[in-house]
Amino acid sequence: MSHGLKAQDFASAVQPIVADTLIITDSTGLVAGPVSVPTGRGDIPAYRAVSIALRALPIVVLIQEIFGVHEHIRDVARRIAKLGYYVIAPELYFRHGDVSKLASVDAIREVVGKVADEDVLSDLDATLTFAAQQGGDGNRVGVTGFCWGGRITWLYAAHQPRVKAAVAWYGRLVGEATPLQPRSPLDVLAALKSPVLGLYGGEDIGIPLDTVSKAQSELERVNSDSQIHVHPDAPHAFFADYRASYRKSAADDGFRRMRHWFKNNGV
Repeated sequence: MSHGLKAQDFASAVQPIVADTLIITDSTGLVAGPVSVPTGRGDIPAYRAVSIALRALPIVVLIQEIFGVHEHIRDVARRIAKLGYYVIAPELYFRHGDVSKLASVDAIREVVGKVADEDVLSDLDATLTFAAQQGGDGNRVGVTGFCWGGRITWLYAAHQPRVKAAVAWYGRLVGEATPLQPRSPLDVLAALKSPVLGLYGGEDIGIPLDTVSKAQSELERVNSDSQIHVHPDAPHAFFADYRASYRKSAADDGFRRMRHWFKNNGV
């Protein structure tokens, strides 16, 4: 790795990093770095990347993958910011621990199981308010998230009417209801307040295609403007350029689709 990056900048559970496909985005033309977001339950840390070339930038709330706001998510924030956005990625597990230091996915799942959807949606609301107060355009709001954040993206699009467009990358669509996570995306598709583009992999063994088909059928039933696109040869986490799951063709196509989705829906 170069540009001063170290392995510890990435979540411990995803080591070793696949360096030959790793995308490194610099902060030239950006204001980028950590910020503190006030909420009704104390401040939470976030990573912010903002283009300095424009004013009143549309906001993109970036929702972390299961591994937290580690270097990959920070890099994605910079990539999107360079398109002319105010991008902010809050650390949504913060109250329960720093999952980037945990060595296994199972250990991370133990933490994630303690995170209430209601609290996540509230913290995202606070993040959006903060971004709008700090110079972002609160009338042009997009949301995108990966993996765990893909699921939350669907839920947030059904929760927050200020969102104009959302893009969910391989977020789980169904799941067993629990007191802390009572609903799945499939449960809220009829209540979406903004159009969502779902991006999925046809070889994702963790998200069976029959659940994707159920979601597509439900979107058609409720006459939704939302869409789901399946990259047939892609596995889960096909956008994660630091992992062996990365598929450049699907990742590039998905990023292009995200850009167009935001632009075509007023973000």
